[in-house]
Amino acid sequence: MGIHVLAKYLPEQAVQPCFELIKEHKAHLKIVNERRTRHGDYRKQADGRHLITVNGSLNPYNFLITLVHEIAHLVAFKTYGLRIKPHGIEWKHSFQQLMIPFIRPEIFPQALLPIIANHFRNPSASSDTDAHLALALKQYNQKERDHQYVHEIANGTLFRIKDGRIFKKIGLRVKRYECLEVATGRRFVFHANAEVEALPDPK
Repeated sequence: MGIHVLAKYLPEQAVQPCFELIKEHKAHLKIVNERRTRHGDYRKQADGRHLITVNGSLNPYNFLITLVHEIAHLVAFKTYGLRIKPHGIEWKHSFQQLMIPFIRPEIFPQALLPIIANHFRNPSASSDTDAHLALALKQYNQKERDHQYVHEIANGTLFRIKDGRIFKKIGLRVKRYECLEVATGRRFVFHANAEVEALPDPK
């Protein structure tokens, strides 16, 4: 992939160093349509090529973190072997080392820097599981919000999720929100940044 294509998806000051990382590790980057289950993916193909896919719908800061996340998988497997855990200590160390040069004000907005720095003390398998970081990153999405986050709606509110199921918010349980599925009476927990559509009170 040419550097001019990469420039459409990344913060300006991150384009050249990311291009160099991709070349250095002989990765093949493919930008794909949005996948709701993941932001990116890394696979070593049968012919030995290192294929990285990243959702093209991500904002530049999320795209950068996701791209480096996937390159870290490649680096960790090359450095430590294929028997390591996908998101174990070897990957965490690789991810931290690769991200350090990018955590600076020329690349990320000032408001994001302390949140990102805190996340990378112990990076998780997905930025979405760090509710604080996920919420901060979503503020930079270009499209207008047509949803709310579950933490924004009041206890007792009915809401719909993307697959059409309807829930009633009960309340906070440790770091997640307990909710009741209306159709089945089953209880589920949601991350604070889960996207929902609040429904009007039926009364």
